[in-house]
Amino acid sequence: MSSPASTARIPGIGMLRETGKLFALALDVARGVFQRPFQLREFIQQAWFIASVTILPTALVAIPFGAIISLQFGSLAGQIGAESYTGAGSVLATVQQAAPLVTALLVAGAGGSAVCADIGARTIREEIDAMEVLGVSAVQRLVVPRVLACMFVALLLNGMVSVIGVLGGYFFNVVLQGGTPGAYLASFSALAQLSDLWVGELKALIFGFIAAVVAAYRGLNPPPGPKGVGDAVNQSVVITFLLLFVVNVVLTLLYLQLVPSKLD
Repeated sequence: MSSPASTARIPGIGMLRETGKLFALALDVARGVFQRPFQLREFIQQAWFIASVTILPTALVAIPFGAIISLQFGSLAGQIGAESYTGAGSVLATVQQAAPLVTALLVAGAGGSAVCADIGARTIREEIDAMEVLGVSAVQRLVVPRVLACMFVALLLNGMVSVIGVLGGYFFNVVLQGGTPGAYLASFSALAQLSDLWVGELKALIFGFIAAVVAAYRGLNPPPGPKGVGDAVNQSVVITFLLLFVVNVVLTLLYLQLVPSKLD
């Protein structure tokens, strides 16, 4: 029988243990959503705070993202003689890929870091332990409202980024590249479908959930010492970014396999 010391020396066992704890926290959060009383006031306060720190940066980032996609795709389409498909390509790339990722990265970078710092500070001050001693669930009282707030704000920001990105791509393609407004809109309506919008919204919800759960987990388990909260914030942002890109690839593959294109 192996000892705990020998088990700890196995490569990757620590990562698997942390992954299991993170997954267990995600399950606790999902179960805590249906428990009462629901912390409505905390949810509104956190949603307002996360929205206030992410709306302006998200709007400013959405414009160049839409412009880059539109300019790059328009240039490529012009080289192969497919200018009529510029609208469909740029809009679908913005709605399906760019908008959820931009939203998730800013929610994780601004909102998630604030969530991690807040919960981490409470953990360092032993407020979390005091709540558990009093029989108050820290997950249901603190984590669940913040996770739902991140998901709600991510859903709204994704719609805003989609609109701003599409309008920005339209402007840059029509004004700077000399595209035809009618062809831009016609190609989009010919190839796009409502499920393209739904998958973007679904991605935003899932990404917001991941960002908030990772931030809460690192806040509940900060490294020891005075630098623990700062290190936990950095770790939560890095881990969230890696998970978001991996999950985005998986969701995109599933969508392309399960949902037929409009031309099929």
